[in-house]
Amino acid sequence: MATGGRGSHSNGPRYTNRLIKEKSPYLLQHAHNPVDWYPWGQEAFEKAKKENKLIFLSVGYSTCHWCHVMEEESFKNKEIGKILNENFVCIKVDREERPDVDKVYMTFVQATSSGGGWPMSVWLTPDLKPFVGGTYFPPEDGLYRVGFRTVLLRIADQWTRHKETLMENSEKILSALLARAEVGVRGEELPPSAKEVTGRCFQQLVESYDEEYGGFSECPKFPMSVNLNFLFSYWSLHRTSPEGARALQMALHTLKMMAYGGIHDHIAQGFHRYSTDQRWHVPHFEKMLYDQGQLAAVYARAFQISGDEFFADVTADILLYVSRDLSDRSGGFYSAEDADSSPTAQSKEKREGAFCVWTAEEIRRLLPDPIEGVVEKKTLADVFMHHYGVKEDGNVSPMKDPYNELKGQNVLIVQYSLELTAARFGLGLKQLKTLLAKSRERLYEVREQRPRPHLDTKMLAAWNGLMISGFAQSGAILGKEEYVNQAVRAANFLRSHLFDTSSGRLLRSCYRGRDNSVEQSTVPIQGFLEDYVFVIQALFDLYEASLNPSWLEWAVQLQHKQDELFWDAKGFAYYSSQAGDSSLLLRLKDDQDGVEPSANSVTVTNLLRAACYTGHKEWVKKAGQILAAFSERLLKIPVVLPEMARANTAFHHTLKQIVICGDPGGEDTKELLNCVHSVFTPNQVLMLADGDRAGFLYRHLPFLSSLERKDGKATAYLCENFACSLPVTSAQELCKLLQP
Repeated sequence: MATGGRGSHSNGPRYTNRLIKEKSPYLLQHAHNPVDWYPWGQEAFEKAKKENKLIFLSVGYSTCHWCHVMEEESFKNKEIGKILNENFVCIKVDREERPDVDKVYMTFVQATSSGGGWPMSVWLTPDLKPFVGGTYFPPEDGLYRVGFRTVLLRIADQWTRHKETLMENSEKILSALLARAEVGVRGEELPPSAKEVTGRCFQQLVESYDEEYGGFSECPKFPMSVNLNFLFSYWSLHRTSPEGARALQMALHTLKMMAYGGIHDHIAQGFHRYSTDQRWHVPHFEKMLYDQGQLAAVYARAFQISGDEFFADVTADILLYVSRDLSDRSGGFYSAEDADSSPTAQSKEKREGAFCVWTAEEIRRLLPDPIEGVVEKKTLADVFMHHYGVKEDGNVSPMKDPYNELKGQNVLIVQYSLELTAARFGLGLKQLKTLLAKSRERLYEVREQRPRPHLDTKMLAAWNGLMISGFAQSGAILGKEEYVNQAVRAANFLRSHLFDTSSGRLLRSCYRGRDNSVEQSTVPIQGFLEDYVFVIQALFDLYEASLNPSWLEWAVQLQHKQDELFWDAKGFAYYSSQAGDSSLLLRLKDDQDGVEPSANSVTVTNLLRAACYTGHKEWVKKAGQILAAFSERLLKIPVVLPEMARANTAFHHTLKQIVICGDPGGEDTKELLNCVHSVFTPNQVLMLADGDRAGFLYRHLPFLSSLERKDGKATAYLCENFACSLPVTSAQELCKLLQP
């Protein structure tokens, strides 16, 4: 929601707590609270046991709007800080650094309350078992909510008077959570039917689809890339049927409406986190790296399928934003930009969206230029305001602005098509595009002078993986070598800063230091399942875009390490975290594809790709076992696992190997590769057989040695189960072969 409300406790003495030694931007934001915060770790756990105190656990992230609100209202309040310090051991966790801790306690909060979210507030016994939890609490009691101060005093009193009862309840809750969290096979289960799962997933998406504005809910609306990828794959398998046409229409319409909406930043590019309304108009203004990476790939795919340059332009727009605003000079990508910022340099309080919104008066002042050739006396501002829905008194409904932060302001949204705006002012299309581009450029220059939102310069392996995939896939599809090069730089960054060569393990995070160097955590955080899965996916995507086999080699190495660290040999599928951390009460398996796909969903396709590149059949078996472990959920409510439903189809259809025999620098090879990248074929892998018999692919796939160039030309084969089609040497023949 575009909401706010600020406390007035930021003045007074400056405190410093243990978080000052941390690297996380979120933890550092709280390093001067009058709360005796501890990071997650043994020092805090031992203090709680020694003093027999409850633990208050607060989990959030640095660009979380309501985390800022609760800090201003409660954690900067000296009286509340005193209550916390006297009665609890207080622990702060950055959910992006420690998704394992966040997931355990969010599972508890969601199971025992009406929902979840951040900030997450949980009270634990000294042995880390939760017994009370919630999200944001206002500082004082209100008409409908108990205040944070009251909650703290009540819980402290209960611990003093009914300690044994609380301990017993926490044991019962933990037992229930263990049962609820169990995902695995019960006997000799098989992967579910592809037809049944995809058919039901498609129907469930149809039922929730918004015919007018696209998307799959009324509000809030998130850019759910997993749904769109599923619909593209469904269309690919059913393109001659009405259902296939419907799937494509739903995906493309949703992508167009998102790009027209205020969730899309029309001035400084990129996409905000979600829309608070049905029309994609008023966003929650933070920008997340994981959205940019996935959406760049989805929009590129939409161009690949439709040929509509509109989608290619949106892809370029996203990647421009990331290259300019979320890229570290080392090659890595930053995590997020905040929603809140100061309206002016003199402002004492931040407001959500202040960096992004405009008054009509401002736009008239900035765009006064008269337009030549228009009968009525119209200015650049008139055209711009008409096209982007700007109103004199602001275009944000009060229903979406309960704290009046956006009163009188405009969130830009494409209100009319270029054709309609051109007709309204008697302009040619080319002239209109030039005028709008000139206007956007001028507004961008002005916006750059405003106080910027906070930038979370934490660099996460998983999210960098998603962004590498975005650059690599977009570069391959759009034929932009500079995008592939940026993906290569980022992959080299991962190898240099987030990979331990001695152990073969990934690290979770690193940070931009004060001198702009890259720094590691105070205590390095080991990579989680999602770090391995998204990085492996990125390396496969990067290989297909660059055809450098070193990326394949690293991907396969990481896949072996993932199997070693996370695989559940009894119940199948992968745990989200490694074994051996005594502070974690549960080892969980994510069972939902959300704004990020779940790691188990993506790893099914990774395993199938790895098997295609190595001939290692054990990985195909593992992929089937994951699908079997999630079969009940896939058969009943596949709409919560659309990425896994898509992977289930790939498992049953068997991936095809497109083998190009040729010189990577040769024009004839490039023509064949351009054909491959121009056709949407979801269940395939691409490989280049360059004749190097000592190379990675030849060592793992002996059948490649039997494939030769025909008449000395670059030659393509379509192979399945080590049997290959007749060779083709022209791009036209290959494109025909790839069409289903």
